[in-house]
Amino acid sequence: MDDTMRRISIFAAFALLMLGAPAAINAQDAPYDTLPDAKTLREKLPLNPGRTVSFRATEGSWMSLDISPDGQTVAFDLLGDIYTVPLSGGEATQITRGMGFDMQPRFSPDGESMVYISDRDGGENVWIVSLDLADTAQLTRGKSESYLSPEWTPDGDYVIATKGSKLWMWHKDGGSGVQLVSEPAALRTIGAAFGADDRWVWFSGRMASGSLYNNGLSLYQLARYDRETGDIRSESNRYGGAFRPTLSPDGRWLVYASRHIADTGLRIRDLASGEERWLAWPVQRDDQESSSG
Repeated sequence: MDDTMRRISIFAAFALLMLGAPAAINAQDAPYDTLPDAKTLREKLPLNPGRTVSFRATEGSWMSLDISPDGQTVAFDLLGDIYTVPLSGGEATQITRGMGFDMQPRFSPDGESMVYISDRDGGENVWIVSLDLADTAQLTRGKSESYLSPEWTPDGDYVIATKGSKLWMWHKDGGSGVQLVSEPAALRTIGAAFGADDRWVWFSGRMASGSLYNNGLSLYQLARYDRETGDIRSESNRYGGAFRPTLSPDGRWLVYASRHIADTGLRIRDLASGEERWLAWPVQRDDQESSSG
C-alpha cells in the first residue's frame, strides 16, 4: 500500500467495519467460577464477573480504529475490548478481554505492539500490549486521572496522550512523563498526530466552556505544537469545528473531521496548496460540545 494513502485508508477501514466485517467472540455463557480464564477476566478489579456471553457483531458505532504500518490489519475497540481484523475483511481476533474497559488502540511504528487506554487496574491509564500477547505493560499509574487518544512518536520511543485536558508525553519504558502544553489553562487539547516531520505534533483544541449543545462556534480547531520551541500554531478556523487530524506519512495530505449543518464528515487538505474538499460526508456524529470532547 502506498504510504500516502495508508492513513487515509483508516477511514475506508472504518466504513468496512460499519458495513459488515464480523467480530466474533467465542465466550461461553457460564457462571464465572467455571471459566478457565476467570483470573484473567477479573484482573485486579474488586468485582467478580457473574458470567460471560458470546455475540457476533457485523456493525459497530463510536469505535476508535487504526491501521497497521504494513496496511494489512485494522485495530478497533468494541464494547470495551480491542480487536484486529484484516483490512480485506474477515474474522476478528480479540486482543484484550476481561472486566477492564479498553479503547483507542494505536499500532506502534514497528507494528509489534499497540498502545491503548484501559481502566483494568481500577483507574483510567495508558497501557501497551504486544501483538503476540506475550507482554502487557502499564505506562501510567493512578486512580483519578483521565486519559485520551494515545499516539506513538514516529521513532516509537515515546507515547503522547491527553492527560486531563493537556497533552503529555511518556517514554515507552515508563516514567512520570512531561507535559507538552500548559497554557492557556482553559485550552483542552486532544488527538495528537504526526506527519512527515516529527517536530510538529498536530492536535485539536478548544477553549473550555462547559457543555454547549447546538453550538456552531467555540468548537475544536486544529493546531500544531512545535516540539523544539514549545510554540502553538493555529491550523483551522472553521465553522462546525475541526478535530481528529490524520496525516499521510509523506506529509502531503491532512484528513480531519468537521461538522456541516447537523452531520459530521471528513475533509481532506492538500498541505502543499492548502486546497480542501469533502472526502466523505456524513460519517457519524461527533461529541465536540461535551465537556470531554
